[in-house]
Amino acid sequence: MQITFNDEEIMIQDTAKQFAQTELKPNAKKVEEAGGRELFLSNIKKLSELGFMGINIDSQYGGIEAGSAAFSLAITELARGCASTAVTTSVTNMVAEVIQAVGNDQQKQQYLPKICSGEYYAGGFCLTESSAGSDPSAMKTKAVKEGDSYILSGSKIYITSAEYAGIFVVWAVTDPDAARGKGISCFLIDSKTPGIKVSKAEEKMGQKASSTNEVVFDNCRIPASALLGEENQGFKIAVTELAGGRIGIASLALGLGLEALDYAKEYIKERKQFGQTLSKFQGLQWMLADRYTELEAARLLIMQAAVYKDNGLVFSTAASMAKVFTSEKANDACYTALQLLGGAGYIKEYPVERLARDVRITTIYEGTSEIQRVIIARDILA
Repeated sequence: MQITFNDEEIMIQDTAKQFAQTELKPNAKKVEEAGGRELFLSNIKKLSELGFMGINIDSQYGGIEAGSAAFSLAITELARGCASTAVTTSVTNMVAEVIQAVGNDQQKQQYLPKICSGEYYAGGFCLTESSAGSDPSAMKTKAVKEGDSYILSGSKIYITSAEYAGIFVVWAVTDPDAARGKGISCFLIDSKTPGIKVSKAEEKMGQKASSTNEVVFDNCRIPASALLGEENQGFKIAVTELAGGRIGIASLALGLGLEALDYAKEYIKERKQFGQTLSKFQGLQWMLADRYTELEAARLLIMQAAVYKDNGLVFSTAASMAKVFTSEKANDACYTALQLLGGAGYIKEYPVERLARDVRITTIYEGTSEIQRVIIARDILA
């Protein structure tokens, strides 16, 4: 299989690479520290102006219509500079694609331009609950119809970008008597709606600049026009859009793994032990060879899923394969890089320490490795 990219895709990749090198990488530590939020949001705004918040969104709404392959290339390059920025970009694009795929004309015209332009710093994907993580069909948040409104009650956890998101896509039970997963609806809710409370950001192991919050809906009244798609058909929306999001997370993991390996490669070319550079030792050479080979295989899996999606083919299993393989091999790559640096790899002065922390979550969020294997196995055995 030969994969080639068109001029637009190459331009998007180059732009993302340049932005990561000049704006993100030099400030990757700074945005994690106290007082770094303003700089982080400034970079998000700049990415919006470059078109990166609507990569697969129609131009009539302010997007650049570049497709899933371009999206993957962009996220990989951004992750090499700052994983927190990359995940915010990935999730915001996913929210925009949900609205484009399922929203009516009014919803698209009202919200997509605000996402693409950066008027909204981000979009929030409100699906996970404390008792409904890998099994979202078990959610407890409910939406009760009352005249021409719905009243939402419940909470969502681990919501990326919640404290600075302008719009939330929210899932809630609208028919409690329906079979699991059959009575769930999807809603499009402005983050400033009365009755919404965003709790303080979680203190995380990695990707610290990207906020992760609980979002509470306390008798939150929303108009019936906030319904996204058809009532009681929301679970299908979640399953479909998560598949696309997995292309983004796989791409992010790939960027982290490549960045760590590239740094370690240059390090062992300079560091000397036993009278020669570490790069002369065959054992270390083979460690690099194995990790780079695995990440190249991961890149091909990601591109296969992206091409399937762009061509309107079923891509869920391909996305799950790309996500589980890439995230696990990227973890291996970052820990191999840390090992190659020795004690220096454990010191915050060197970027590999941050990369190893940032990559760990990629086997967990937007579907754990275990869930990806369930999806893959079900398709194989169907």
